[in-house]
Amino acid sequence: MPDVQFFLRHVSATLAAIDADGLYKRERLITSAQGAHVKVAGRDVLNLCANNYLGLADHPALIAAARAAMADHGYGMASVRFICGTQDLHRELEARIARFLGKDDSILFAACFDANGGLFEPLLGPEDAIISDALNHASIIDGIRLCKAKRYRYANSDMADLEAQLKAARADGARFVMIATDGVFSMDGYLAKLPEIVALAEKYGALTMVDDCHATGFMGPQGRGTPAHAGVEVDILTGTLGKALGGALGGYIAGPQAVIDLLRQRARPYLFSNALPPAVVAAGIAALDLVEAAEDLRASLFDNARYWRAGLEEAGFTLLPGEHPIVPVMLGDAALSQKMAAALYERGVYVAGFFFPVVPKGQARIRTQMNARLTRADLDFALDAFRAAGKAVGAI
Repeated sequence: MPDVQFFLRHVSATLAAIDADGLYKRERLITSAQGAHVKVAGRDVLNLCANNYLGLADHPALIAAARAAMADHGYGMASVRFICGTQDLHRELEARIARFLGKDDSILFAACFDANGGLFEPLLGPEDAIISDALNHASIIDGIRLCKAKRYRYANSDMADLEAQLKAARADGARFVMIATDGVFSMDGYLAKLPEIVALAEKYGALTMVDDCHATGFMGPQGRGTPAHAGVEVDILTGTLGKALGGALGGYIAGPQAVIDLLRQRARPYLFSNALPPAVVAAGIAALDLVEAAEDLRASLFDNARYWRAGLEEAGFTLLPGEHPIVPVMLGDAALSQKMAAALYERGVYVAGFFFPVVPKGQARIRTQMNARLTRADLDFALDAFRAAGKAVGAI
């Protein structure tokens, strides 16, 4: 019999080491709806670290759609899709996503982590190859691990390295080759070089897959994502309802009809997970209706991002360059990022420190994220807080 107490002492020692290294992640309890301002421990704080890019997480139209769906479609499905868990709402949302993204069809998952986890294994086998960007999201990495295809990796957005890996895959006799990349690398706010990636895919006869979680709804014309922003077509898109499209949960894969049909037959996270609740599905449909007409919100979001970036640079902070509403404030040291986050919280600004293993060692940061519903007064308040906190902890 295993010594359970010995095992638990080992786990406790691991936790103590994480804490001693300044890497322990602590969660704050929010007692309000998600928004530009949230209530934490009875305080109203300015929120600069949610993925609520368009400010739709508490939008009345989404809440109304969710309530109406619960009234006529119930609370939950209590089943997986292929047994008795598919409602008309599910197919309506899948068709809506496909039209929005210009694809044949789409398939819903509990989260985009599940979508990426279930994508590769049904489509590719040992005779195939996947070429993945080195900074791809953990869900892509885990999905590739579950697949028997040969694995190749290229340095982040390094097109010469990507071409070298494409040549290697072809030289190794790969039947099908798929390039997998984030549309936006979420820790840095960098956009993938999709025009160059698509050109290389065409040159070497490869498929393209893009995870567009941090772009759908606000990047590109009508918020159709990074391929639309770059003016290119990719083969397969994955994404989420959990960020700009209302911020609840749910992921999807959109692509050619045959691909979606095969995933319905063999994608394990789809086959063995409950269908999304009707309220979430109905709110997702409402979110897409809002997003297509949300040019004002997108303009506000990017105006805020430009103003925020300029203010932080003027204050003396080191930023990663970019055009995305993710604006990382680079601090280097994990403990310093924790201290900075705590000092900002004391001053009424809610942010989180990011450090290893979420980002590489030595690249700890405060990742700030803009929201279309932040006012200029909010941003000025936050800039004052960053200046004061930065001086207090020695970050500037």
